[in-house]
Formats: sequence, structure tokens, C-alpha cells
Amino acid sequence: MKSVLFGLYIRFLKLCAFFVPIRSNSFVILNGAGRSGSNGYLFYKYLRKEHPELNVTLVEPWPSSHLKWSVWKKIGGAQYIFTTHQPFKIKRKQISFSLWHGIPLKRMGFMAYNTKYHTNKHNMNIWQHQADYIASSSDIYETLMASCVGIDTNKFIRTGFPRLDFLNKPISKRIILKDLFDSDNEKAKIGIYMPTFRYELEDRTIMNQIESGNFFAFDDFNIVALNSTLVENNQYLIVKLHPYEMKLVSAEMKQASNIAFFNNNYLNENDIDLYELLGITDFLMTDFSSIFFDYLLLNRPIIFVSNFLKQYSKARGLLMSPYEKIVPGQQVLNQKELQIILKNIDKDPYKERRNKLCTIFFEKDKNCCQSIYELTKRVN
Repeated sequence: MKSVLFGLYIRFLKLCAFFVPIRSNSFVILNGAGRSGSNGYLFYKYLRKEHPELNVTLVEPWPSSHLKWSVWKKIGGAQYIFTTHQPFKIKRKQISFSLWHGIPLKRMGFMAYNTKYHTNKHNMNIWQHQADYIASSSDIYETLMASCVGIDTNKFIRTGFPRLDFLNKPISKRIILKDLFDSDNEKAKIGIYMPTFRYELEDRTIMNQIESGNFFAFDDFNIVALNSTLVENNQYLIVKLHPYEMKLVSAEMKQASNIAFFNNNYLNENDIDLYELLGITDFLMTDFSSIFFDYLLLNRPIIFVSNFLKQYSKARGLLMSPYEKIVPGQQVLNQKELQIILKNIDKDPYKERRNKLCTIFFEKDKNCCQSIYELTKRVN
């Protein structure tokens, strides 16, 4: 019922906003990606800094039933609309750019095992009629997205993704160490753990483990032993869970000296995106998140936590397989294996493999924001 009412609300506001005149050089960015690697938010930061003469509006969160009419007027009057998820525009004369939010590893849309055909066809029609340009980084990205969503390949533009520009513009490591760990040890290594959304596995035992503080959902999880390994190896670990999972973790489990649970509040309060922090990290831990593709550009160690590989392969599926041949890093199934790898993190045999993958997925990875801005000047 809520989804039906929300759909009616969107249609009504679109109808009202249709009559707002379009303003030349007006940009609206509809950010549905929060601050966790948002192409929308980071493109907004670029525009505000490099092109202050433009009329730029950031709308977040999107979509939302709490937007003021003044915001809808800006959406209706925008010449250019940028989205991080499904494309959106109100009038044919508006130009819609889809920035999306990551190179997919997990199946989605038509390719996923857990979606319905009529929903996928509806989404395909939206992409076909409302997306004018879709940011791309490579041929393989276009192949994956077209397969999953049914996108016309002529819509792809090889601009790269705005968030890639910020991997090499990190905030201060000293500030992060102080803010998150109350440490001034700048010689320490910082790792970040970013798993994908595990709720979709529909396994309550996994959620129970996460709720207890077992953020890896390992059978042999022991936060004291993990923290000791980090201390011994002069390492700190940032844990960035999905917001839903973060709400489950109790406050008592956030007291380890070298482990910091990270949420979007810090990002919002400091007006930064996660990718402005990612560049200071020395290694990444993930499972099936698309973040690992972008991390290839830093060519630093990646650890793959694959204890739910079978479940994901069955419930949703992966776009590329076999998994162990795709991922450019060591895989772990339990904490014992993880602690061994952490002790030997500098022994990294995957540099060449990461470089090869990087050339496949990123034919365009620099000056992405500038490329997108210049495109708007060519198509106005």
C-alpha cells in the first residue's frame, strides 16, 4: 500500500513540476547513494568548486516523500538532471545523465535469479525513455549493464565515474586516525571492511550474528583476538556496514581499540564522501561489493571474505565466474585464515593481476567529472 501511495505522490508532483519553465545551465543531482561512494554527491562537489557560476542543486535522499515544493520546482526547471540509480526526468527537453553507483559483480535485473520479469521490463522501459546518457568506464561495463537492465548501448558515454577522481584526493590520514581511533600513529596501516548487503540472503542466522557484533558472520569470530592481531601488526580496521546492518550492531561491540565502526553520520557532518577516505587506506576487505573494482585503481591488497559465496551464487548469482578466478586477492572463510593474512599483508602476490583487471574495467578513469561537465556543453 505504501509503495502505491508513494507512486501516486511522485506522479502528482511530476505533473505539477511539468509546468515550471526550464532554466538554462541549471543542474539538479538526485543522489540516492548517500555518501558511500556517491557519483552524484562527488560530481556536485566538483561543480560547486570548479564552476561556481552554475545553478546546482543537490537533492538527497532521493527518492523521498519529504521534499519541499521548492525542491520539486528546481527539478522541474532543471536543464540537466543527474541520477545515481534509476534515470529520471519530467520533460523530454530535459537531459538526463545516469551516473549509476558501481560496476556490478552480483547479478541484477534480467540477469538476477531473484527478480521478476515484469518488474525488469518496467525498469528497462524507464531506462530507455528517461536516460539520455549513461556514464561508462569500459566496454565490459557496458556489456554487463546492458545485459542486466536492457540498456540501448548507444546511450553509453565513456566519461568514467566522478568518484574515481576522488580516490587520489584523500582527506588527511592523521585526521582519520585521530577521529576514529584517537591515535597519532601515522605509520600504522589502515584497512577498511565493506561487505555487500547481506539481508537479501534472507537468512536470519546471519542477521543474528551481525546483531551480536560478529560483523564478518564468521563461525569462529572473536573480536578480542582480531583486535590483538591488528595491534600486533600496527593496523587499524574501519568497519563500514550497510546502514541496515549498522543499526543492528550493539554499542557494547564498538569498544575495540583498533576497530572502528563507521556510519554515514561522520561523512555527513564533515561534508565528505567515503571515496575521499578510501585513498588513505592500505588494504580493503569485501565480499561481493563493486567497491573492489574501483579499488583496483589504487593497486593495494584486497582480501575477499567469501564465507557466503554459495548462498549468493544460489540466491542472486554472480555476473562473472568462477569467483576465485575473478577476484584479485586472497579469499578467507573464517577468522583464523583472516588473521594469518593480516600478519602477512605486505606479501602481496596479486599486484600484476590487479593491474590487468584494471585495464579491462577502466579504459577511462581520470578527469571524469570534467569529462561529464564538458559533455553537457556539447549537448545543450
